[in-house]
Amino acid sequence: MISWRLFVPALPVAAATAGCLTYFFTPSPPVEAAQPLPLTSPAMKGFDGVTQTNIDQHSSAEEKAKAAFERAAEAILRRAPDLQASASEPASAAHVPLPKSRPLQRP
Repeated sequence: MISWRLFVPALPVAAATAGCLTYFFTPSPPVEAAQPLPLTSPAMKGFDGVTQTNIDQHSSAEEKAKAAFERAAEAILRRAPDLQASASEPASAAHVPLPKSRPLQRP
């Protein structure tokens, strides 16, 4: 007769083996065919439901954002010579002493 010490671990091993065999040998369900794309794209409509005729026109909000970006870029470029001057300063030529290693304190 089989002892409980052998039966208890054998049960999860048998279940795992059955699960693996089922997973590997069961055919997967067929993949559904992809739906074909429409022949024409839907009309591009604006917020008011009217079809936009000229896509190249920028809205006033985009123009304001562009102007703000350009002002910020000009301000950064105006400061660029100052930044380069501070970066080109030579590093200190004096010797900088490093901290000395100290022995560990023992209680």
